[in-house]
Amino acid sequence: MPTELTPVLLKDSLANPAPLGLFGFGMTTVLLNLHNAGFYEMNSMILAMGLFYGGLAQVIAGILEFKKNNTFGMTAFISYGFFWISLVALIFMAKWGWISATPGTALVAYLVMWGIFTLLLFIGTLKINKALQLVFGSLTILFFLLAIGDATKNESITHLAGYEGIVCGGLAIYTGIANLLNEVFGYTVLPLGPIKLKA
Repeated sequence: MPTELTPVLLKDSLANPAPLGLFGFGMTTVLLNLHNAGFYEMNSMILAMGLFYGGLAQVIAGILEFKKNNTFGMTAFISYGFFWISLVALIFMAKWGWISATPGTALVAYLVMWGIFTLLLFIGTLKINKALQLVFGSLTILFFLLAIGDATKNESITHLAGYEGIVCGGLAIYTGIANLLNEVFGYTVLPLGPIKLKA
């Protein structure tokens, strides 16, 4: 005699890794771009943040997004985590004499490729929320401004990129804390501007 199968509903019990990734990205971006804006020289604080919080913490967040079945979050956090790690590696490999320093044209190509990658991800945010649109939109502009600044050796453009990058990092921090507080309180403390999908 056949027995009836009772469906089992699995509850997602994993924590939301997005705030961790957004804070790692946002705080490191602000600190680097304070340098680009001319407030201080490149220093060990920026490199340490890039390696561990902007880098390692974002990679961890991306792996956790994989567990949450979030392809966009996984791709973004792991990619930008390794962006920060690769940026620190570019500086240290030359400093330690492992390889020649990156020439200006190669650095411009590096920044342009990351700008194109970010623009492609920006398209994905059009189906997520307004806050992420602002983060990825401003990050796209930041990469291209930095590339133009490096290509032209124009300090004014690099300083402008720095201020724009501070805004970009600030937007990521806002998006991170909005995700966190909205979840903790169970209602919208800080709006993210969700997109209403058509039925």
